Amino acid sequence: MMNERGKSDGFEVPEKSPNKAGRPAAEGMEGRNPTKGNPSQQNTSRTQRRQDVNSALARVRAVARRDKKAQFTALFHHIYDPEQLAQAYFNLKRSAAPGVDSETWQHYGEALEGNLQDLSHRLRRGAYRAKPVRRTYIPKADGRQRPLGVTALEDKLVQRATVEVLNAIYETDFLGFSYGFRPKRSQHQALDALYVGISRKQVNWVLDVDIKGFFDGISHEWLLKFMQHRIADRRVLRLIQKWLKAGVLEEGKLIDIVEGTPQGGSASPLLANVYLHYAFDLWVQAWRKKRAHGDVIAVRFADDTVVGFQEKADAEQFWLELVERMRKFNLELHPEKTRLLEFGRNAAQDRRARGEKRPETFNFLGFTHLCGKTRSGRFLIHRQTIRKRLAAKLKEIKLELRERMHDPMPEVGRWLRAVVGGHIRYYGVPTNKPALSLFRLQIGRLWRYALSRRSQNGYFYWWRMTRLIARWLPPARICHPYPTDRLRVRT
Repeated sequence: MMNERGKSDGFEVPEKSPNKAGRPAAEGMEGRNPTKGNPSQQNTSRTQRRQDVNSALARVRAVARRDKKAQFTALFHHIYDPEQLAQAYFNLKRSAAPGVDSETWQHYGEALEGNLQDLSHRLRRGAYRAKPVRRTYIPKADGRQRPLGVTALEDKLVQRATVEVLNAIYETDFLGFSYGFRPKRSQHQALDALYVGISRKQVNWVLDVDIKGFFDGISHEWLLKFMQHRIADRRVLRLIQKWLKAGVLEEGKLIDIVEGTPQGGSASPLLANVYLHYAFDLWVQAWRKKRAHGDVIAVRFADDTVVGFQEKADAEQFWLELVERMRKFNLELHPEKTRLLEFGRNAAQDRRARGEKRPETFNFLGFTHLCGKTRSGRFLIHRQTIRKRLAAKLKEIKLELRERMHDPMPEVGRWLRAVVGGHIRYYGVPTNKPALSLFRLQIGRLWRYALSRRSQNGYFYWWRMTRLIARWLPPARICHPYPTDRLRVRT
């Protein structure tokens, strides 16, 4: 299908899907071929207006939704569109750390139009080269270091524009139980889905899945094969290969990357979702339709996954087959963090009848999930802030307060207000108010300790401290409704 500028609208429907043998039966869908002929207007006007870009992507999205086997052959012109690049620029985080090019958002924007035109021309000519990713490390709650990649600014721009284009296709393909790093989806939606699934389905066993070093284990070969199911534009595939092979700069030394995607780039979450969509999601969907003897639920946020089962035999068989499935695609389940536990409305009663202790707990997206009851005795999932994460956050704040010891009190108060407010907005779920109150109290104690150290007599009276806490620290409160109530409102 050609437009007025002699370019394809970006899709092609093959007579036979090239990946038919490699997909589960649940994936196959029939669709209509797109109508042939020229559209009434070109994809992107010469004035490069934003609404033209959005309408072009809307047509791509419509074809992707209509035909699940359509392959898109001309997407690259959407990426190098200066308007698309400008939109990506303004969507970047302005205070982000610079990459190996030392380019900042503010400096690049001083000559934004010229810079974007130059970047667009380099993309069209094939002269664009991806820069190495600067690797840094951030501490984890368990004391280890998490590697994080800091991408160069222009690479962020191109990745952001590419993700916007690819999302128009893959958001029609991704399954409902995938929540990580997707538009209009959040951690709390994943938490709600897990809560409602365990509460409403016959779930008696939970498999807490953890993939060991997922982002470092992604196979470039498999990733490109997966992308070729939908993307037939070779220029887009070469662009992705450039990012994968750009390498990592660590302590001045360039390290070649043969597998994995550096965390921190705009494209990395989408590529990870595409990888797990084919390696895990479609397989899970087919497995629970064909192999399971009872109810099966699944919730995935990036590489953090929880799968619930009605039958223990299903859970054990699923775990056994999942190990082989992950090994096929160069992935490995963490032997210590991946575990099967009895959890659900009947878990406490069944374990008590066998003379065992209360049900085990599992962690997901910052919360420890426990089997509990309401005042009337009905089953209720209790969610509490993970203790290790709470302790790590308090330790981080203690160190920061030491650095801010001699700052003006209102300045420190405003900073702590933002910290405590953000914590409460995320962790303010029903049944977690005691942990919120504890966090606020501990922040007040740490602040008092810092003020006492700068005081001449080495003591800051508690009655003065309570006034500061009341003035600057937001009170502990529940910000989120019960998941069943929010789901009822949303649907």
